[in-house]
Amino acid sequence: MQVEVAIQYNESLKEKLYAFTNNIYNPGGGTHVIGFRMALTRTLNEYGKKQGFIKKKEDMLTSEDLSEGLSAVISVKMSQAPQFEGQTKDKLGNPEIKGTVFSAVKEGLGYYLEENPNDAKKIFQKCALAAKARLAAKAARDSVIRKGALDGLSLPGKLADCSSRKPEECEIYIVEGDSAGGSAKQGRDRKFQAILPVFGKMLNVEKSRIDKVIKNDKLQPLIIALGTSIGETFDIEKLRYHRIILMSDADVDGAHIRTLMLTFFYRYYRDLISSGHIYIAQPPLYRVQKGKKIEYAYNEDDLKEIIEEMGTESLTQKADNIDVNKEEDKEKLKKSGIVVSRFKGLGEMNPEQLWETTMNPQNRILLKVSIEDAEEADRIFNILMGSEVDPRRRFIQNHAKSVQNLDI
Repeated sequence: MQVEVAIQYNESLKEKLYAFTNNIYNPGGGTHVIGFRMALTRTLNEYGKKQGFIKKKEDMLTSEDLSEGLSAVISVKMSQAPQFEGQTKDKLGNPEIKGTVFSAVKEGLGYYLEENPNDAKKIFQKCALAAKARLAAKAARDSVIRKGALDGLSLPGKLADCSSRKPEECEIYIVEGDSAGGSAKQGRDRKFQAILPVFGKMLNVEKSRIDKVIKNDKLQPLIIALGTSIGETFDIEKLRYHRIILMSDADVDGAHIRTLMLTFFYRYYRDLISSGHIYIAQPPLYRVQKGKKIEYAYNEDDLKEIIEEMGTESLTQKADNIDVNKEEDKEKLKKSGIVVSRFKGLGEMNPEQLWETTMNPQNRILLKVSIEDAEEADRIFNILMGSEVDPRRRFIQNHAKSVQNLDI
């Protein structure tokens, strides 16, 4: 059997770990990953004790502490046939691999730490900082749970809860802005629809440790409302709403807020995405009226189709050639008795309009959030929301010519 392991720590908060068996990628890990984590934890704790960094039991580092900023590749090669769990070879199951990888990593890493004391100290300090963040997060999480219990999991003035207590029929709208939140509260079906307004842009969790996430005043109400807790105490069985719907304005700020929320759910509630609980609401962009007839357009194609239907006899040009943002085309539409209004935000819609177009299960359009390629999704979140500026600049430059509906 051959074991090869490459380890590097960096300044990021995320872990990148790739495991292979006979050159076959194992995204689910397996016994070789278990052996690696055990060796990493044991070796660094022994080194910390020897150097006097660890003086009491509470200072001991956990595997979670050691994963922050870790990049690692684990490759094992076996002459006998490996035992995989599942047909996709997602996870290695050979029990003997754990001990072999453990011994190899413990010996090799032990030598490295002894021979490179400066690097060893930096690694230990980074992991110790992660441990402090973990303990702070636990204290903050316990505080949030206590607060939720005392408040009965209701947040007066913020969360307008629904009356049903059956999670499978309940949904919560996370709504951008005060005015939109007010309209949503008035227009909803109180039996199964809860409304949680958010004000302004929340924390970018891609650049923050979990203790700051839990303490954040914009995210804390959501954490309490969901009921699942967060981090190591997360329990999806306690989810209070089986549909979590993000509803924001169709502009740059709304897209940014939606992206911040998706980053939060992807990093800390990925199981909710995988289980199909996260949705994005699709409010209409236009209101089209001719006489007493009113239609709503959710995109440009919808708009052209509605204009074509309403103005078949009175319009002198095809709807495809009409630009509702041009004054001259607006005048042509008015002469035909057609009035087109663009919604600048959710706050412009009254409760009846919001219910009819965006919240009524019989009429609304919802986009379900899913993960088709976890590795690519992780890369994109890292580029767009991470602390490194250069990758983001390159991404913008590479895609600048393909952008549509630019709002500047």
